[in-house]
Amino acid sequence: MAANVDPSELAKFEALASRWWDRDSEFKPLHDLNPIRMNYIDQQINVAGLNVLDIGCGGGILSETLAKRGGNVLGIDMTDAPLKVAQLHALESGITNLQYKQITAEDLAVERAGQFDVITCMEMLEHVPDPLSVIKAISTLLKPGGTAIFSTINRNPKAWVMAIVGAEYVLNLVPKGTHEYKKLLKPSELANGARQAQLQVKGFKGTSYNPITKDFKLTEDVSVNYMMTTQKPSN
Repeated sequence: MAANVDPSELAKFEALASRWWDRDSEFKPLHDLNPIRMNYIDQQINVAGLNVLDIGCGGGILSETLAKRGGNVLGIDMTDAPLKVAQLHALESGITNLQYKQITAEDLAVERAGQFDVITCMEMLEHVPDPLSVIKAISTLLKPGGTAIFSTINRNPKAWVMAIVGAEYVLNLVPKGTHEYKKLLKPSELANGARQAQLQVKGFKGTSYNPITKDFKLTEDVSVNYMMTTQKPSN
Protein backbone atom coordinates (compact mmCIF):
# COMPACT_ATOMS: atom_id res chain seq x y z
CA MET A 1 0.00 0.00 0.00
CA ALA A 2 1.44 3.38 -1.01
CA ALA A 3 2.14 5.81 1.80
CA ASN A 4 -0.33 8.69 2.12
CA VAL A 5 2.24 11.35 1.19
CA ASP A 6 2.77 13.82 -1.63
CA PRO A 7 6.48 14.03 -2.58
CA SER A 8 6.08 17.57 -3.90
CA GLU A 9 4.63 18.67 -0.56
CA LEU A 10 7.51 17.08 1.34
CA ALA A 11 10.03 18.79 -0.92
CA LYS A 12 8.62 22.23 -0.05
CA PHE A 13 9.39 21.80 3.63
CA GLU A 14 12.66 19.90 3.14
CA ALA A 15 14.03 22.90 1.25
CA LEU A 16 13.23 25.29 4.11
CA ALA A 17 14.22 23.07 7.04
CA SER A 18 17.31 24.98 8.16
CA ARG A 19 15.22 28.11 8.80
CA TRP A 20 12.47 26.43 10.86
CA TRP A 21 13.49 28.01 14.19
CA ASP A 22 14.42 31.41 12.71
CA ARG A 23 11.62 33.67 13.92
CA ASP A 24 12.28 36.10 11.07
CA SER A 25 12.15 33.46 8.34
CA GLU A 26 9.30 31.99 6.31
CA PHE A 27 8.22 30.25 9.53
CA LYS A 28 7.55 33.47 11.45
CA PRO A 29 3.76 32.95 11.10
CA LEU A 30 4.08 29.51 12.72
CA HIS A 31 5.99 31.01 15.65
CA ASP A 32 3.44 33.82 15.98
CA LEU A 33 0.49 31.44 15.69
CA ASN A 34 1.87 28.83 18.08
CA PRO A 35 0.81 30.59 21.34
CA ILE A 36 -2.72 31.05 19.96
CA ARG A 37 -2.96 27.37 19.07
CA MET A 38 -1.55 26.35 22.43
CA ASN A 39 -4.04 28.57 24.25
CA TYR A 40 -6.82 26.79 22.38
CA ILE A 41 -5.39 23.39 23.27
CA ASP A 42 -5.10 24.47 26.92
CA GLN A 43 -8.78 25.38 26.85
CA GLN A 44 -9.64 21.86 25.67
CA ILE A 45 -7.38 19.74 27.86
CA ASN A 46 -4.44 19.82 30.28
CA VAL A 47 -1.74 17.74 28.57
CA ALA A 48 0.52 17.44 31.63
CA GLY A 49 1.33 13.78 32.25
CA LEU A 50 -0.56 12.61 29.16
CA ASN A 51 0.72 10.77 26.10
CA VAL A 52 0.59 13.30 23.27
CA LEU A 53 1.09 12.77 19.53
CA ASP A 54 1.81 15.70 17.20
CA ILE A 55 1.19 14.62 13.59
CA GLY A 56 2.94 16.60 10.88
CA CYS A 57 5.25 18.13 13.47
CA GLY A 58 7.78 19.56 11.00
CA GLY A 59 10.59 21.28 12.89
CA GLY A 60 8.86 20.80 16.23
CA ILE A 61 7.51 24.23 17.21
CA LEU A 62 4.22 22.91 18.64
CA SER A 63 5.77 19.63 19.82
CA GLU A 64 8.22 21.48 22.07
CA THR A 65 5.46 23.64 23.54
CA LEU A 66 3.36 20.55 24.30
CA ALA A 67 6.37 18.98 26.00
CA LYS A 68 6.98 22.15 28.04
CA ARG A 69 3.37 21.86 29.21
CA GLY A 70 4.31 18.48 30.68
CA GLY A 71 3.04 16.13 28.00
CA ASN A 72 4.96 13.00 27.01
CA VAL A 73 5.21 13.94 23.37
CA LEU A 74 5.93 12.07 20.16
CA GLY A 75 6.21 14.20 17.03
CA ILE A 76 5.93 12.46 13.67
CA ASP A 77 6.51 13.68 10.13
CA MET A 78 7.59 12.27 6.78
CA THR A 79 10.18 14.96 6.06
CA ASP A 80 13.75 14.05 6.98
CA ALA A 81 15.50 17.42 7.26
CA PRO A 82 12.87 19.16 9.43
CA LEU A 83 12.85 16.19 11.81
CA LYS A 84 16.61 16.42 12.20
CA VAL A 85 16.22 20.14 12.95
CA ALA A 86 13.50 19.31 15.51
CA GLN A 87 15.66 16.66 17.21
CA LEU A 88 18.65 18.99 17.43
CA HIS A 89 16.60 21.87 18.81
CA ALA A 90 15.04 19.65 21.49
CA LEU A 91 18.51 18.41 22.45
CA GLU A 92 19.84 21.97 22.69
CA SER A 93 16.79 22.98 24.73
CA GLY A 94 17.29 20.11 27.19
CA ILE A 95 13.80 18.73 26.65
CA THR A 96 13.71 15.05 27.61
CA ASN A 97 9.98 14.24 27.40
CA LEU A 98 9.92 14.61 23.61
CA GLN A 99 10.74 12.15 20.84
CA TYR A 100 10.50 12.30 17.07
CA LYS A 101 9.93 9.63 14.46
CA GLN A 102 9.76 9.59 10.65
CA ILE A 103 6.55 7.66 10.02
CA THR A 104 3.04 8.19 8.67
CA ALA A 105 0.04 8.31 10.97
CA GLU A 106 -1.32 5.23 9.25
CA ASP A 107 1.82 3.15 9.91
CA LEU A 108 2.04 4.37 13.50
CA ALA A 109 -1.59 3.30 14.00
CA VAL A 110 -0.53 -0.27 13.26
CA GLU A 111 2.23 -0.08 15.88
CA ARG A 112 0.59 1.94 18.64
CA ALA A 113 -3.18 1.69 18.43
CA GLY A 114 -5.03 3.13 21.42
CA GLN A 115 -1.94 4.56 23.12
CA PHE A 116 -2.44 8.34 22.99
CA ASP A 117 -4.53 10.62 25.21
CA VAL A 118 -4.16 13.68 22.99
CA ILE A 119 -3.39 14.04 19.28
CA THR A 120 -2.74 17.31 17.45
CA CYS A 121 -2.81 17.57 13.66
CA MET A 122 -2.08 21.16 12.70
CA GLU A 123 -1.94 22.44 9.11
CA MET A 124 -1.23 18.94 7.82
CA LEU A 125 -4.42 17.52 6.31
CA GLU A 126 -4.30 19.96 3.37
CA HIS A 127 -0.90 18.57 2.39
CA VAL A 128 -1.76 14.85 2.01
CA PRO A 129 -3.57 13.01 -0.82
CA ASP A 130 -6.11 11.35 1.50
CA PRO A 131 -7.04 13.39 4.61
CA LEU A 132 -9.71 10.88 5.68
CA SER A 133 -7.05 8.18 5.93
CA VAL A 134 -5.15 10.32 8.45
CA ILE A 135 -8.32 11.02 10.45
CA LYS A 136 -9.10 7.30 10.64
CA ALA A 137 -5.54 6.62 11.82
CA ILE A 138 -5.95 9.27 14.50
CA SER A 139 -9.10 7.57 15.75
CA THR A 140 -7.21 4.27 15.92
CA LEU A 141 -4.27 5.86 17.77
CA LEU A 142 -6.46 7.53 20.42
CA LYS A 143 -7.32 5.90 23.70
CA PRO A 144 -11.05 5.70 24.46
CA GLY A 145 -12.03 9.15 25.71
CA GLY A 146 -8.98 10.70 24.03
CA THR A 147 -8.97 14.14 22.40
CA ALA A 148 -7.87 15.04 18.86
CA ILE A 149 -7.42 18.64 17.78
CA PHE A 150 -7.10 19.68 14.13
CA SER A 151 -6.30 22.93 12.37
CA THR A 152 -6.58 23.64 8.67
CA ILE A 153 -7.89 26.16 6.12
CA ASN A 154 -11.43 26.51 4.83
CA ARG A 155 -12.20 26.21 1.10
CA ASN A 156 -14.20 29.17 -0.17
CA PRO A 157 -13.52 32.39 -2.12
CA LYS A 158 -12.67 34.36 1.03
CA ALA A 159 -10.13 31.75 2.13
CA TRP A 160 -8.59 31.74 -1.35
CA VAL A 161 -8.19 35.52 -1.27
CA MET A 162 -6.85 35.71 2.28
CA ALA A 163 -4.94 32.46 2.87
CA ILE A 164 -3.46 32.01 -0.60
CA VAL A 165 -3.43 35.28 -2.52
CA GLY A 166 -3.03 37.49 0.55
CA ALA A 167 -0.77 35.37 2.74
CA GLU A 168 1.45 33.96 -0.02
CA TYR A 169 1.56 36.63 -2.74
CA VAL A 170 0.71 39.97 -1.09
CA LEU A 171 1.91 39.82 2.53
CA ASN A 172 4.54 37.11 1.92
CA LEU A 173 3.61 35.48 5.23
CA VAL A 174 4.34 32.01 3.86
CA PRO A 175 6.25 30.85 0.75
CA LYS A 176 4.39 31.03 -2.55
CA GLY A 177 2.85 27.70 -3.47
CA THR A 178 2.51 26.48 0.12
CA HIS A 179 -1.19 25.74 -0.29
CA GLU A 180 -3.31 24.38 -3.13
CA TYR A 181 -6.90 25.58 -3.12
CA LYS A 182 -8.39 22.25 -4.16
CA LYS A 183 -6.79 20.52 -1.16
CA LEU A 184 -8.36 22.83 1.41
CA LEU A 185 -11.11 21.46 3.66
CA LYS A 186 -14.45 22.97 4.60
CA PRO A 187 -15.41 22.58 8.29
CA SER A 188 -18.35 20.41 7.22
CA GLU A 189 -16.00 18.09 5.33
CA LEU A 190 -13.59 17.82 8.25
CA ALA A 191 -16.46 17.18 10.66
CA ASN A 192 -17.95 14.51 8.38
CA GLY A 193 -14.54 12.85 8.11
CA ALA A 194 -14.22 12.81 11.88
CA ARG A 195 -17.66 11.29 12.32
CA GLN A 196 -16.89 8.63 9.73
CA ALA A 197 -13.85 7.78 11.84
CA GLN A 198 -16.07 7.46 14.93
CA LEU A 199 -14.91 10.71 16.52
CA GLN A 200 -17.34 13.07 18.22
CA VAL A 201 -17.07 16.71 17.12
CA LYS A 202 -16.91 18.95 20.21
CA GLY A 203 -16.50 22.37 18.61
CA PHE A 204 -14.78 24.79 16.25
CA LYS A 205 -12.74 27.95 16.66
CA GLY A 206 -11.39 30.32 14.04
CA THR A 207 -8.06 32.13 13.94
CA SER A 208 -7.64 35.48 12.28
CA TYR A 209 -4.66 37.64 11.33
CA ASN A 210 -4.49 41.43 11.51
CA PRO A 211 -2.00 42.64 8.86
CA ILE A 212 -1.70 46.04 10.58
CA THR A 213 -0.85 44.85 14.10
CA LYS A 214 0.57 41.58 12.73
CA ASP A 215 -1.24 39.66 15.46
CA PHE A 216 -3.21 36.42 15.43
CA LYS A 217 -6.24 35.87 17.63
CA LEU A 218 -8.93 33.30 18.31
CA THR A 219 -12.33 34.12 16.86
CA GLU A 220 -15.73 32.57 16.21
CA ASP A 221 -15.21 33.13 12.47
CA VAL A 222 -14.16 29.85 10.81
CA SER A 223 -14.36 31.17 7.25
CA VAL A 224 -10.57 31.08 6.70
CA ASN A 225 -8.29 29.40 9.27
CA TYR A 226 -9.98 27.23 11.87
CA MET A 227 -9.47 24.54 14.50
CA MET A 228 -11.70 21.64 15.49
CA THR A 229 -11.77 19.54 18.66
CA THR A 230 -12.96 15.94 18.61
CA GLN A 231 -13.17 13.14 21.15
CA LYS A 232 -13.13 9.36 20.86
CA PRO A 233 -16.06 7.80 22.71
CA SER A 234 -15.16 6.21 26.03
CA ASN A 235 -16.99 2.96 25.25
